[in-house]
Order: sequence, then structure tokens, then C-alpha cells
Amino acid sequence: MIGYLRKKDFYLIFKNLGIVMQGIGVVMLIPLLVAIIYGETDYGGYLISGVLSISIGSLFRQFFPEKASMRLKHGMILAAFAWIWAALMGSICLMYTTDVSFLNAYFESMSAWTGSGLSIYTNVQILPQSVLFLRSLMQWVGGLGVVIVVIGILIRPGTTASRLYKAEARDEKIKPSIANTVRTIWWIYLFYTVLGIVLYMLAGMSLFDAINNCFTNLSTGGMSVKNNNIGAYNSTAVTIITIVLMVIGGTSFLVHYKALKGRVLDVFRDIQFQAMIIIVVIFSTLLLTVSKFTTLNSVFFVVSALSCTGSNTVPISTMTGWTDFTKILLTVAMIIGMAAGSTTGALKLIRIVTLVKGIYWEILKILSPEGSVIPRKIAGKTVQDAEIKEAGSYTFLYLFIIFVSWLVFMAYGYGGINSLFEIASAQGNVGLSVGITSPTMPSIPEILLIIGMWLGRIEIIPALVLFKAGFDLFKRFKT
Repeated sequence: MIGYLRKKDFYLIFKNLGIVMQGIGVVMLIPLLVAIIYGETDYGGYLISGVLSISIGSLFRQFFPEKASMRLKHGMILAAFAWIWAALMGSICLMYTTDVSFLNAYFESMSAWTGSGLSIYTNVQILPQSVLFLRSLMQWVGGLGVVIVVIGILIRPGTTASRLYKAEARDEKIKPSIANTVRTIWWIYLFYTVLGIVLYMLAGMSLFDAINNCFTNLSTGGMSVKNNNIGAYNSTAVTIITIVLMVIGGTSFLVHYKALKGRVLDVFRDIQFQAMIIIVVIFSTLLLTVSKFTTLNSVFFVVSALSCTGSNTVPISTMTGWTDFTKILLTVAMIIGMAAGSTTGALKLIRIVTLVKGIYWEILKILSPEGSVIPRKIAGKTVQDAEIKEAGSYTFLYLFIIFVSWLVFMAYGYGGINSLFEIASAQGNVGLSVGITSPTMPSIPEILLIIGMWLGRIEIIPALVLFKAGFDLFKRFKT
């Protein structure tokens, strides 16, 4: 045995990774249909990435025996690597189809898969329709989670599904079994997707634009088929529909399940939904009064930042000129994020609520008579010490990574506020930009943004587990 992993552990990981690779390969082939519909003849990128992923996945499933039971460590390693692989397959396609460098293609692909929404393309309207759809599709699938998609479609019910579900930073169960929970999430997601497409078309969008914008905003991805994003439509109705979709995407699937079952009041009893409303009201009021935003834009940008969508209604040049107050306010929203158990990124509201409550309980404990028992509950659920510690330690780790990236960006000459805004946007999987992200940015900052998007999407810990497993594997081959 080397470290904490045996040979059979790696076999198990590679075998299940093969299933994920096959799923990713299928996703890469879907835009072929769009290319055919629009008469595009450049199919090579989709075929190469799709067939390559399916073929390697099939080999992994064929030649690696499954001699161990799936545990959380296996699921985390698999989940962490799955996103790296997905971004690689997307980058191969983008390199071939749009003639960009590997680093820029990988950045774009990682941004799409993780729902980050930052883009190195300065003019998306000249891209082939199939590429625009591919970007949207990657966001839509990535919104649920690459591994979650595989659980729902390919993996048999049981322990494996449970471990992979947990590895994707999800805890809430809608149904008794994980497999049924994932399938229920899929049906909810599909329902809102159809609803969003219909609403956009009623607001005057073409079918193609409606599909793409619904995919990206419901998944809280935020990439658009227009250079000026949602602002290109110059429509109040489209803006309001987008706000609604972003809120839906940022709300827990468990809450949606209750609402769709007729328990609508449970939505407003949810602690994360309540926290979201409070933050949106306070931050929007500040943008309205201090930054002089319009009422609609103040709500739109707070929801866009908080839900980690990154859609916008004004050009990047306008956002670059925002005051430091505006940028910091939206940066805070991008770091907080919306609900756990949704498609959003960042820290998640439940961690923020747990931390705030934890501080409050500690103050009560100090003020209370010795030996007093302070009841610790959030939304009627007892909160353990371990949960408070997890929220605190994860928040520290999350902010520490932002801090390190921030120092590097400033060393490259980028301004302090703009650097913090862009880094928070990438690591929170948001997509709002003040102009730092570009096809000509230095390699090191671009790589840091890629890593930030990846770490933010898998919630850091699986990446650390993967690094440790990689080190173990290196020592195995070295010896």
C-alpha cells in the first residue's frame, strides 16, 4: 500500500471514471445536430472529442476491475478529475472549431462546464451556432454537475451513487434513495428549462436564443449568444424573466420539490431563501441609492452576482467604470452565493447563516450563567459543533485561496479592486467581468482563474484529495 490508496482503489476510480467519460463524450456529440440543422460542415471538433472520450471511457470500464467498494474518497477523486476531463474534451472541440490556443480553449471550456460564464471570446456573435449551443449545453449539464448527470443516467442505484452524490458537494435528499433523488432533480430541472424557453419566446426571442439563454441562466452559468448578453434584447420582459430564472437556479432543489408538490409556503420558510431575500433587498437598495442604478438593474445585478450567474445588461466597459463601492458590494455577493443544493457556486448561504448563528450562540454562551445549555437550531434542525467548524474552516480556505490569487494578480499590475472582483467572479463561478479576462491576458493569471473556477465548483476538498492521490500514485510508479 502507498499512502492511503491501494491498487484496487485506483482500479475502482478508473472504472467509474470511464462511465463519466462516456457521458461527457455523448454530451460533446449533441451539438452535431445543431451543426447539421444550420448547415455547418465543420464537424471534426465534436467527433474527435466525443469519440475520444467515449473510447477511452469504454477502455477504462473494460480493463479496470472493480474490486473495492465505493467510498467517499473514491467519489471525491473521481468528481475532481471528471471536471478536468470535461474541460479538456470541450477545449479540444473549441480549438478545432474556433482556432484558439489550447490555454484559451481550456479556459473557455472550464468556464462553461463549471457555470462560471467568463469568456475569452470578444465577439461571440461570429461563432458558429453549434459552438454557441455547445457552450450553453456545457453550462446546462454542468449546472447539475457532471457526475450528477452520470448518476441519473448511467450508474446503477446503491452505494456508488450515494458516494458520488456526496462528492459533488450535495447532501440534501429529496427521495429515500440517491438515484431517485437525482432523477427527481432531473425532472424539476427539465420542467423549469421548458418553462424558461417558453417564457423567453413569449417575450419575443427566437427559439435558438430562448434555448441558449434559458440553459445558461437557469444553470446560473451566464454565457450568452449576444455580445451584450441580456442587455442586447433591450427588453424589460426579458430582464425580468432572466431574474426569475436566476432565482430559480439559485434555490435548493428540495425547496422546488416542495413547491411543485403544492407546499408553496415552505419556500418562504426555507432559511436560505429568507437569507437570499434579505440580501437582495439590502444590496439592491444600496445600488439604487448610492450607485444610482435603476430599480430593475439594481435587482438584476445583485441577483446575478448572488446567484453566481453573471448575466449582465450593460457592456463590460460600463462595468469597468463602476465605482469601487459598487464593485465591492457585488464582490461580497459573489463570494456569498445562494443556496446549497442548487446550481449556484461560491460559499453558499447555509454556511454564512451557520457562521453568523455560531457567533451569536458563542456570545450567548459567554453572557449566560455557567452550565447553561444554549439551544442551537437553524430552521428547526439542531446544529452540531462539527457543522459550525466545517462552515468556518471552508470559509477560511475559500478566502485564503482568493487572497493568494489576489496577490498574484496585483503583482502582474492589475488594480486591487478589479483583481478582487475578477477572482471572486471566477472562484464563485459567476462570470461578471471588469475586463481583466481576455484572450491576451498573461498565462499565469489565466491559469489561476481556471484553477479558481475548478476549485469553486467542486468545493476545494475533492481537489485536495485528488492531489494527495496523485502524489500517492507518483510514489507508486517511482518505487
